[in-house]
Amino acid sequence: MKRAIMIGAGNIGRGFIGALLEKSGYHVVFADVAEALISAINERKSYTVHIQDKVQDQWTVTNISGISSAGPELAEAIAGDCELITTAVGLRILPIVAKPIAAGIKARKEAGSTQLLNVVACENAVRGTSQLRDAVYSHLSPEETAYADQYVGFADCAVDRIVPKASFENPLDVAVEQYTEWDVEKGGWKGELPEIQGCSFVDDLSAYIERKLFTLNSGHAICAYLGTLKGCRTIVESIADPAIGHLVYRAMCESGEGLIKKFGFDPDAHHAYIDRIFARFQNPFLEDETARVAREPIRKLAPTDRLIKPLVTAFDYGLCVDHLIFGAAAALRFDCPEDEQSAEMIAKIKAEGVEKALTAYTGLEPSSPLFGRILDVYRALRTAEK
Repeated sequence: MKRAIMIGAGNIGRGFIGALLEKSGYHVVFADVAEALISAINERKSYTVHIQDKVQDQWTVTNISGISSAGPELAEAIAGDCELITTAVGLRILPIVAKPIAAGIKARKEAGSTQLLNVVACENAVRGTSQLRDAVYSHLSPEETAYADQYVGFADCAVDRIVPKASFENPLDVAVEQYTEWDVEKGGWKGELPEIQGCSFVDDLSAYIERKLFTLNSGHAICAYLGTLKGCRTIVESIADPAIGHLVYRAMCESGEGLIKKFGFDPDAHHAYIDRIFARFQNPFLEDETARVAREPIRKLAPTDRLIKPLVTAFDYGLCVDHLIFGAAAALRFDCPEDEQSAEMIAKIKAEGVEKALTAYTGLEPSSPLFGRILDVYRALRTAEK
């Protein structure tokens, strides 16, 4: 039987990637640091994925087991007959899971295994698998690296599915939206391409990565930051506000014009894609909290992430960015003491001023025309909030 290890047994791991793998005939081994979660997987041996959208459906996932990712079990499982590793742990955790992955690869080499292994990091990050590969290779000797080059594939991917928090009688059950997209780049894959439901193998991932980053991730974040400033608890509540909804949609269109210029997308097809993404934000079944979507503002303000890269790309093509500007400005206003990055950002702004914070987090220099425009909106948002 095909065997896959899903590192990260949270909502994304269970409701999206792990569920698709199980549906495609894999036995899915969930690995996580949460002992209670792993115990529940091994005791219940099944859970239900609930599709909550205009069309509602559900299916049961049964071919599963669980192991701890905190001890030696994960490396031992990788050393066995595993043929696919996927992750859904967050970008900051990838260097941590790189260690047991490297240990498993070492064990496979020592055992003389020639079975191909593929690794796909299913994270909200640009080329997260490449980052994971670099972290794994940092733990390998030259001989082990040569072995990995021959027998281990690291394929970048782009993933897209909103999986909000939900409460069910079975704590393993998870709610998802109907929309799903999982694009894996062929070039990093070792061996024959498998048939995985909901997964597409593509030649060049760059356009897919940036399409999602510039559209879903960017619009979602802007909606969350503006919503929290206005006291909206959920994305649905936020997008229903006429002012926020209009601004988010126009920002997505502005980033879309940048994508059309950069990748040569068909304008009509891409604007139809924007409309589909915008409609997803209005799904009343997805009680997606604005505070959750807005968390980790420092990461989201990075030059290569969802707020600054679409803005700079559109601006560099000489396009309008009047609405995209609000993303970075509102992110700098995200004041949530419970979020570590928000607390750090607000402390820096108070101690050094918003100008220093803007440069530190976005890489934009005061000489950039965008710098002053972001600050103008930031101050306008502060005045409006008061």
